[in-house]
Parts: sequence; structure tokens; C-alpha cells
Amino acid sequence: MAKYEYKVQGVDYEVDIEEVEGTLAKVTVNGIKFDVELKTPISVGKQTPKHVAKKPVAAPVQGSMEKPQEKPAPVKAGEGTKVVSPLPGTITSVNVKVGDAVAVGDSVVVLEAMKMQNSIEAETAGTVTSVMVAVGDSVMEGAVLVTIA
Repeated sequence: MAKYEYKVQGVDYEVDIEEVEGTLAKVTVNGIKFDVELKTPISVGKQTPKHVAKKPVAAPVQGSMEKPQEKPAPVKAGEGTKVVSPLPGTITSVNVKVGDAVAVGDSVVVLEAMKMQNSIEAETAGTVTSVMVAVGDSVMEGAVLVTIA
């Protein structure tokens, strides 16, 4: 029916929309077939599907009133080491929020893939600068889940 090429957070996706009937669509993403349920039906030929990327959430400013401390260089939201999805799946748990300190091996997200719960762990220690997913989101392999600086 229609082919689209997307680049989402640096990852290329080739999307082939095969069939749309009401709120159900059959699509192929990078060679993997999916049945997708749309929130609102689209009319073929009248609308073009849009991809809306989530924006990173800014890290809160933390301070102490007791002792003035040297402030580290400011880190912009989304900067740092990216924690990416190792395979396509659905987010079942987000275990961190922006500003949380994490250590190597801490579980930051739980991803369900092929009916298995996969704990996605931080590969670096630091502070979470952005959380790019929410519970219920479907993600593709290589999608950025969290950034840590």
C-alpha cells in the first residue's frame, strides 16, 4: 500500500503499511510484521501517518541550603550514555525517573518481548538525564530508552 522511511533517534526504520481497515493496520517494520491498533481510524489517501517523537524531559535542578558546593558542569536533558532496547517489545515497567542516580547493573526498564520479561540494565553509573519511554510503549530494537550522564 505505502512505504515510508523514518529515522528515529538515529535509528533507520523502513515501514510498509500493507492494509488499513478501520482501526486495524497490518504493517511491516524492518522486515518484521505487526498488527497495529490505531486510536482513530485513518482514511487511506486522505491522511499520511505521522511519527511524533517524544521529547526528553529536563533534569530537575538540585541544590543544598546547608553548604554551598561546587556545581558540576550543567548537563542538558538527553545528553550522556544512551541505554537502548536490545530487541523489539513493550515497556512493562520504568524503574527510574529524571534525576535519579544509577549504578552499573541497576535495572532501568523492563521490556516484554516474546512473552518474556527482560530487565534492561544501566551500563554506566551516573544520573538519569532523560526517560524516553513510558509503560505500554512499543519499542523497536535500537530505540533509546534512557540516557545517563
